[in-house]
Amino acid sequence: MKRTILYAQYANSAAYPPVLHSAALFANAGWTVTVLHIADSATAALTIPQQANISVRRLPYVARGWRRAFYFLQFTLWVLWWTLRVRPHWLYASDLFATPAALVASFFPSVRVVYHEHDTPDATRRLAQWCLRARGALAKRAALCVFPNAARAQTFAQQFDAAAKTYTVWNCPARAEVSPPPARDDIQVRLLYHGSVVPSRLPLTVLDALAQLPENVCLRIVGYETIGHAGYVETVLARARALALSARVEWLGQVPTRADLLRLARACDVGLALMPMARAAANERTMTGASNKPFDYLACGLDFIVSDLADWRALFVENGFARACNPQDAATIAAAVRWFFQHADERGARAARAQAKILNEWNYETQFAPVFARMTTDAG
Repeated sequence: MKRTILYAQYANSAAYPPVLHSAALFANAGWTVTVLHIADSATAALTIPQQANISVRRLPYVARGWRRAFYFLQFTLWVLWWTLRVRPHWLYASDLFATPAALVASFFPSVRVVYHEHDTPDATRRLAQWCLRARGALAKRAALCVFPNAARAQTFAQQFDAAAKTYTVWNCPARAEVSPPPARDDIQVRLLYHGSVVPSRLPLTVLDALAQLPENVCLRIVGYETIGHAGYVETVLARARALALSARVEWLGQVPTRADLLRLARACDVGLALMPMARAAANERTMTGASNKPFDYLACGLDFIVSDLADWRALFVENGFARACNPQDAATIAAAVRWFFQHADERGARAARAQAKILNEWNYETQFAPVFARMTTDAG
């Protein structure tokens, strides 16, 4: 009998590379894969590419209002209906808001549950608090629990006595996504930021740094606004206009697929993977391994800049893959970019070493292998 897996995520799964990568691994191994997710206004343009053995079902978007109050209940019942219909070997609950459905489904005969927590839960909303209780119950019922950061995994394992079934899987690219940058004959130096466009990840000091750099240095921004920071893109563009940088700042918005994103990245030179120096939020304190940006830059052969934080420095700077800066200090950002100018003749060697690291170790196939093996064995 063919093995089956059902993914459930209360978000747009196209915005989550780990879902795309693991689903592709199962599909390539002959599993029947079904992805259930929701439409999200912030990431509406992002899509999951078609692939053999993978089918995608998306719950239509509902704007805020009285209908939205029932949307989460609709999602939960929808996941349970699909679980009963498909009777998968595994239900892959891929975020906090999928835990109530996964908890109920864990009592269905022959259905095993994986819980993969991409982001540390924010329990400020009542719905999140309710889902946290479901998460605690699911921690005891789930067969496997997956986290993108070792500290997060350790905290969860200690809290729920789940060390034997808790795995750390970094948010790395697939081996097939490694590709050298194309040859270019222009003299432009392109900085790249991709991801959610929020002040903590793309501070205005990046524009101030750009103003201190030569005119052939430009900034390319690819991504989307979040609900909590609607209008921030215009704030960034306004700062660019105020600094007479409009011709050097390119806002591309969302690109439909991850392949499109990496194609754009390979045409750039220096990536930005910044975090605030004062990391108040738990999610921000545990982002090494969880952030896909640095690994994506390495796969594309880009140099990149990280914040001067101990964990980021140890993983990327001390290994010779990045330069560090204070993201609140434009001068240090500009200095990091200049270092790459001064060592441009070494870029080919840096890119080759970085891509070898991705191919040999920091790839999703290697990271996910223990989970994949366990799930394959338990599926029979």
